[in-house]
Amino acid sequence: MRYGLQQFFLIAVLSCMGGAAFPQEQPGLRERAEELYRRYEYANAAKLYTKLVDTRRPRLQDLERLAESYWRMNDYESAENWYARVVRHEGAPAGSLLMYGQVLKVNGKYAEAKRQLEAYAGKTGSDSTVAAQIAGCDSALRWMASPTLHRLRNETAVNTANSEFSVFPSGGGVYYAGEPASASPANTYGWTGKAFLRVYTAPLSAAGTLGGPTLASAGIDDAKYHAGPLAAGKDGSTLYVTRTHTGRDVASRKEAGKRYRTHTLELYIYRQEDGAWVAEPFAYNDVKAYSVGHAALSPDESVLYFVSDMPGGQGGTDIWYSERQADGSWGSPVNAGPAINTAGDELFPGIAPDGTLYYSTDGLAGMGGLDVFKSRGSKDRWGTPENLRYPVNSAADDFGYLVYEEDGSGYRGFLSSDRRGGMGGDDIYSFSYEKPKIIIILKGTTSDKATGERLPAAAVTLYDGQREIVARKSSSGAGTFEFVLDRNQAYTVLGQKEGYHADSARVSTHGITRSDTLEVALLLEPVFRVGQTFELENIYYDFDKHNIRADAAAILDELVRTLRDNPTLRIELSSHTDSRGSHAYNESLSQRRAQSAVDYLVSRGIARDRMVAKGYGETKLVNRCADGVPCSRDEHQANRRTEVTVLAY
Repeated sequence: MRYGLQQFFLIAVLSCMGGAAFPQEQPGLRERAEELYRRYEYANAAKLYTKLVDTRRPRLQDLERLAESYWRMNDYESAENWYARVVRHEGAPAGSLLMYGQVLKVNGKYAEAKRQLEAYAGKTGSDSTVAAQIAGCDSALRWMASPTLHRLRNETAVNTANSEFSVFPSGGGVYYAGEPASASPANTYGWTGKAFLRVYTAPLSAAGTLGGPTLASAGIDDAKYHAGPLAAGKDGSTLYVTRTHTGRDVASRKEAGKRYRTHTLELYIYRQEDGAWVAEPFAYNDVKAYSVGHAALSPDESVLYFVSDMPGGQGGTDIWYSERQADGSWGSPVNAGPAINTAGDELFPGIAPDGTLYYSTDGLAGMGGLDVFKSRGSKDRWGTPENLRYPVNSAADDFGYLVYEEDGSGYRGFLSSDRRGGMGGDDIYSFSYEKPKIIIILKGTTSDKATGERLPAAAVTLYDGQREIVARKSSSGAGTFEFVLDRNQAYTVLGQKEGYHADSARVSTHGITRSDTLEVALLLEPVFRVGQTFELENIYYDFDKHNIRADAAAILDELVRTLRDNPTLRIELSSHTDSRGSHAYNESLSQRRAQSAVDYLVSRGIARDRMVAKGYGETKLVNRCADGVPCSRDEHQANRRTEVTVLAY
């Protein structure tokens, strides 16, 4: 989640001035959606736009704003679903190809992202606009095929379904920024629908893992809006905290007859005096003109680095610095220079013990979203930035990279990311870097299950035991692939190719004590024949209910991806019951369940006219369990199923 980009720097908090949120007369659905959109309340606007586009001929602008809302909310899976609809809409502007390409890239679909970006360049002649993004697609494919030696661990003790990010060690623990689990409407950020950020603390073990969190002291966490992230001096008595300005003396704009305030970010310096935190604003905050935040200190604490969109930068948000003066105050800000700052956004700087600068940017060729780079130097003199590659970087936003411990064999630190496989929005990851003592190789093949012929250019992904992506590459022209494995790990290797069902295999290196080579064969079966029917496994409903449960939604999301990636596919989605209950009741219940499933798919971006909901009740039993036949619970369960039949492809 890009706390630090559009959400957190350019538009920290927006408030409406003068009167009620809506006009006195009852507004229509579209008017309410557009008002919420103008107020940057994207989570609320998306709900209304979803209703507006559920029609045979949805308006292009409604589709665009719905797709953009999900993009702004960092729900990239949903954004992809809706941008796929936008680019196929008659009259869609060339810019939609750019946005679709960007969201595909963030979702790790680099080959398709490159095609969309090249299509945009071809339509507009703006090759230079997307050159870095296209280069990033090519680089990402290489980097995922040959990962670095970083080993990441999701810090489950602190991560939640919300966002946690930007760890800073201090004393025997760490500070970090996070979204509280619940909040009143007044303490909810309309952009995301989540609570405003607060500063948390957690203990740091000798092994480099985090313990259970607590909110920081009230003296730090008393902000009305966002509080965090922060940096601390070596002795822990001085904190540099990013906060949202809460006053009314801010810039405003007028749109659609209303005036809106933009509450920018500012940097506050907290000092501990007599056991309490005393805050003072950074001397160069200017809430009417720009934001300031994301502080970092040089190892000797003589230079304060920070991020700002103040005038005089290279574009977007830049890294700036101030030098400590003889009287202890901070000198006038100086831009850190064009070697590290770009026309994009530079964010979340961190200085390692050896003085290396780590920071995130979307202005250089990267894997998608924000990528972490490093550069050596100081102040406004820096070397060429170097991308940290995969797995530090991913298709999502990766930031808050910090090295806190180094020795001769490697180093340890923390990273923040909203990559897939996490617990919620942004998650905190600890990492280690060290060279392996033995080499274990996995060799494999991809083949057509029906013919036995080798399949070249199949996408092969290696997952660890927590379903985190370890590496990804395409099988060779001969249908072969190869990965390097770690000791004492469980893996799943997945093969995928358009027009085929995926196949996977499990591999374990537990007990291997010397260098070795393992082998696996992936067999992919052709898919999508008209008339073909397959069951959606593990779609369960509560007794006598037809609403979609969270566990069923996760299965239906896989169907969403299949329909999105195969735009000519039309299906019948059918629901079946067992024989208990009357025929009429079972038919009615199954129809409601099938319709609920179709409605869910529509809410996720699939056009309603591509699907038919059909409830068959007990008319298509798969076993002997008809009326009056005694059967076990498992036998009845086999008849309660959801199926998909291919109508056209």
